[in-house]
Amino acid sequence: MRNWTLVLAGWLAGLTGRGTAAPPLAAAGTDPYALPRQRMVAEQLVRQGRDITNARVLAVMGKVPRHEFLPERLRPDAYKDRPLSIGQGQTISQPYVVAFMTERLDPQPTDRVLEIGTGSGYQAAVLAELVARVYTIEIIEELAQRAAADLKRLGYTNVQVRVGDGYQGWAEAAPFDSIIVTCAPERVPQPLIDQLKDGGRIIIPVGPAWKQQLVLLCKRGGKLEQQAVLAVSFVPMTGEASGNPKAETRRPKEGRNPKTE
Repeated sequence: MRNWTLVLAGWLAGLTGRGTAAPPLAAAGTDPYALPRQRMVAEQLVRQGRDITNARVLAVMGKVPRHEFLPERLRPDAYKDRPLSIGQGQTISQPYVVAFMTERLDPQPTDRVLEIGTGSGYQAAVLAELVARVYTIEIIEELAQRAAADLKRLGYTNVQVRVGDGYQGWAEAAPFDSIIVTCAPERVPQPLIDQLKDGGRIIIPVGPAWKQQLVLLCKRGGKLEQQAVLAVSFVPMTGEASGNPKAETRRPKEGRNPKTE
């Protein structure tokens, strides 16, 4: 059997030799999911056509226990190349989508990041390994409570979870170095733009239901530079973004992006 731990470690060593620091990989002997997780990184993220290259992001994807954010019966499938159900009609995102969005934010150790759409808490955990502080908002109360409990159990003390409509952001914690959104409004909410620091980035799916562009916005001198980076299919943003602040808060599950398979 090919030793994926050594393969990935060697690949990351090549990146760090070019000046990018990477955290240590998990020890396979103490974690039965370590090898599947590192195989996930090598096969799903690094391979040609996926091309995730940020060494810090890759190392964290090889460290954060995705299986811990899943129901027990789904844990054997935790490191497969697809989203998985977390209940309430919701999913934990495909690992590639998590890595892609995280890399595009270019997270730095001193950053304070806002996440809209906590879901399972997995994306928040990935960010928590890379930045100083994560603020995350989930509109479905049961998911928010479960994610908060799992993040606390796993020792992520730099993540704060709130139940609410993410359209308005988190004004009292602003400004943020970056903002990541995992549900799709028709247009970028102005409150999120206002809460972004100058020089900061937003990564967000934008467009009609189930057919959007993942858009990267950079704020420079009070102006926004916008770039479409990937065709995606995310759940629509509900609440105020849907034109009905009292709309049903239970969203349908996230769709997969066929172009990332």
